[in-house]
Amino acid sequence: MGIGFSCLLLVLGVLGAANLIIAKKPEAKEIIAKISPYQGWIGVVAAISGLVWLIHVILNIGGWLKTIPVLTILFLAGSVVCVCLGALFGVGIFNTFIKNDEAKAKLAEFVAKVAPYQGTLGIVAIGVAIGSLVMDIIS
Repeated sequence: MGIGFSCLLLVLGVLGAANLIIAKKPEAKEIIAKISPYQGWIGVVAAISGLVWLIHVILNIGGWLKTIPVLTILFLAGSVVCVCLGALFGVGIFNTFIKNDEAKAKLAEFVAKVAPYQGTLGIVAIGVAIGSLVMDIIS
């Protein structure tokens, strides 16, 4: 998956689970506040990267499952989480570029479905990021 994508997932996870993290560690509020102003652009980059990775994983899933099953599952989970949280955080910026009202409506519908799971997706993103970083280090 690469260290860059893992770090992107880690940042997304922290933003996604910010309320949960701050509830456990109040001192983390300052750090999260420093990256929060950029969450829209982080979301755009994450959604596009996640979509590219998702397509890549789907096209190669047969061979990868036979040779690297754990990484394949991490790649798939990371891609899906990246698309979901990326769309959630980047919806405002996406709406400035999208001119088609039907596409805006579909994006808003998708975001409305994903929004209740933001904290859970954030925790999953952190877990996948840590897992993929560990796999990158040991392989």
